[in-house]
Amino acid sequence: MPRDFTTESLSHDPVHGYIPFTARSGLPAGEVSEQEIIDHPWVQRMRHIHQLQTAWWVFPSAEHMRFQHILGVMHLGSRAIEAWYDSLAATCPNLPSRALVESLVRLAGLLHDVGHGPFGHFFDDHYLDQFGVTHEDVGAAIIQNELGDLLRRVRRNPNGKLQPLEEIDPQQIAFLIRRPRGQQDEGHPTWLRKLRSLFSGIYTVDNMDFVLRDAYMTGINTKAFDINRLLHYSFFTESGLTIHVRGLPTLIHFVETRANLFRTVYFHRTVRALDLSLEELFPQTMPHLFEGNPIDNLNRYRLFTESSFLVDVQRWGDSSDPTLRELGQKWRAILSREVSWKMAVERTVNFHTAGAERMSIFSAPDLVLQRVRERLPKAVCNMPLRIDVARHYHRPSGRLPAGGQNYLFDPAAGVPQELSDDELFKALPLSFLVFRIYSQDHQHDALLHGALASVLGAATDARTNM
Repeated sequence: MPRDFTTESLSHDPVHGYIPFTARSGLPAGEVSEQEIIDHPWVQRMRHIHQLQTAWWVFPSAEHMRFQHILGVMHLGSRAIEAWYDSLAATCPNLPSRALVESLVRLAGLLHDVGHGPFGHFFDDHYLDQFGVTHEDVGAAIIQNELGDLLRRVRRNPNGKLQPLEEIDPQQIAFLIRRPRGQQDEGHPTWLRKLRSLFSGIYTVDNMDFVLRDAYMTGINTKAFDINRLLHYSFFTESGLTIHVRGLPTLIHFVETRANLFRTVYFHRTVRALDLSLEELFPQTMPHLFEGNPIDNLNRYRLFTESSFLVDVQRWGDSSDPTLRELGQKWRAILSREVSWKMAVERTVNFHTAGAERMSIFSAPDLVLQRVRERLPKAVCNMPLRIDVARHYHRPSGRLPAGGQNYLFDPAAGVPQELSDDELFKALPLSFLVFRIYSQDHQHDALLHGALASVLGAATDARTNM
């Protein structure tokens, strides 16, 4: 039977090519199309939050928004189910139809970032954290309370229709987008728990898209890794999402590529300097823009975006209120890239065991700064300094919250084994840390470099003599 093009539209994407989605035209009365979810104000809100929270100020071409990313994740959801549904069915006898599973994953991909606030993960760390929630928790509330009625009426995707008695469950979408949390994960069917590896794990539809997209949009790499080979050599077993040993080099390349993005883009020295400046202004700024837990005021939160944030803070520069005027002038400086903090010295350290970082002096960064000050000349030892510690977990480890999501199958062993902190990834460090000291100018860079070298040398000697 020919494809029904009357119920389908295409979006053009520089990373994935054409992204198909169901259109509102031609559908039976009462049925909701994917287009109606895409066009919903909650999803369109993603057009006003940058994918790269502050890196777009550093990489001029990286102006892409969360909106492009979530369309890409929705599309990769279909590609993953196309490649992996049969193996999932073989291990889960009560699996629903492919159409329902695919629609569930597509909608989870489309909505996984719907709870983000201005500056993305920065907003999680510097605002949402005080309420004990993340953007995933906010997103789950939006999915269930704001979009639930529409989601239940989605009956098809570009590749198939749901069976007569099947229905999308918004709670299952909310479950997929949230990271594993122990006992809270109980009570869900096996097939759904396995599908979570598409969103929480070593390689997911989320991070596969953002690695490709961020590398492309920043100009770092136009074909960051071989996604076709990664999909081809992956499948579900009784254990979970599993990669054949022939695909392991491709997975390792993906892990390395993602880590390189952290080093060169997300942890770029100027990006982190911008983050330091935002950290200083955020506590003073937020009471004037939004207060309370967004889950308790979703209507207002929907209108609170990065676009509205940046417009409001710039206007404050002309306010008659002296407090707002001072804040506004500081924000104008940041938006003009007049960043007060300049990187003076940095060290990148790789850790190969789970306890290595805890045993290093970098586990106490404030102590490092104190000892650096002690080694500076008295005339400058009290000058303004800021430290920044950027950490990235390079390869899988039992310490990660998403552990237990991915497995390796080697025919010689005969059974899948968990991809974890073991010999499988011995060529890669477990994690890396970038330690930086920032000052307000570059006048004393040499002194700070020498002081840090002295501190680290003394710490090495102390460990050697233990």
